[in-house]
Amino acid sequence: MTLRGIIFDVDGTLAETEELHRRAFNDCFAAQGLGWHWDQHRYRELLRVTGGKERIARDLTDRGLDPAAHDIPALHRAKTERYTALMAGGEIALRPGIAALIASARGAGLRLAIATTTSRPNIDALIRATMGREASEVFDVIAAGDEVAEKKPAPDVYLLALERLGLPAADAVALEDSLNGLLSARAAGLRCVVSPATYTRGDAFPDDCPLVADFTDVSTPAALEMLLREPA
Repeated sequence: MTLRGIIFDVDGTLAETEELHRRAFNDCFAAQGLGWHWDQHRYRELLRVTGGKERIARDLTDRGLDPAAHDIPALHRAKTERYTALMAGGEIALRPGIAALIASARGAGLRLAIATTTSRPNIDALIRATMGREASEVFDVIAAGDEVAEKKPAPDVYLLALERLGLPAADAVALEDSLNGLLSARAAGLRCVVSPATYTRGDAFPDDCPLVADFTDVSTPAALEMLLREPA
C-alpha cells in the first residue's frame, strides 16, 4: 500500500458533533412549536439512519405521523442554521490527533478529502469554527451527502471522493467513527481506521477492523501506514 491520500468522515471523526446536532434539532423543533424532543437514547436510535432529513422522516413515521405532511427540507435548513450558529459560538473542537494528522499529512504531500453524509454548510461551519479557515483551504476534495444518490453505508460518497482525488482506493485510507462509515469505506475498496465516538462506541465493529482510542495514535501518515500493515 502506497499511502497518497486520507479521506475523513466528519461527524464523530473530525469532531464530536452529534450532541451539538441533537441540541440544534431540539432547538429547531421548539422554535417551530412542534413539541418534539430527542433525548440521547432516541438520538442514538435515529443515528442508525444516515442523513438529517432522513432522521426527521423516520422519527415522524415512528410517531405514526405522515412525513409528507411536513416540510422536512425547510425544517432541516432551520436546524442547519442553528447548528452553524452554535459552532460559530465556539461550542465545538476537533478530536484529539486530527489537527496534527492534517498538518503532518500536508507536510508529507498527501492529498486530503472529506467524505460525509452531512451537508456542505455544516462542513464549512465546522472547519471555520475549529481551524479558522475555509474547508477548501484545508481539504483538496469535499464530497458531501447531498451530492450522492445513496448515503452511508452505501459506498457512493467515498467513490465520489476517490474520483475527485484521482486516486485508486488502494492508495488511500478512510478515517471513521461508525460501523456505517466503515461499511461504506470498505464497499468503496478502501482500508479504514476507526475511532469510535460518543454515539458509536457500542457499534459491533468486525474483528479485522483497525480500532484506535483516538486519533493521537495515528497522528502521522507513518503511524497510519504502520497500523494498516499490522495483521488483523
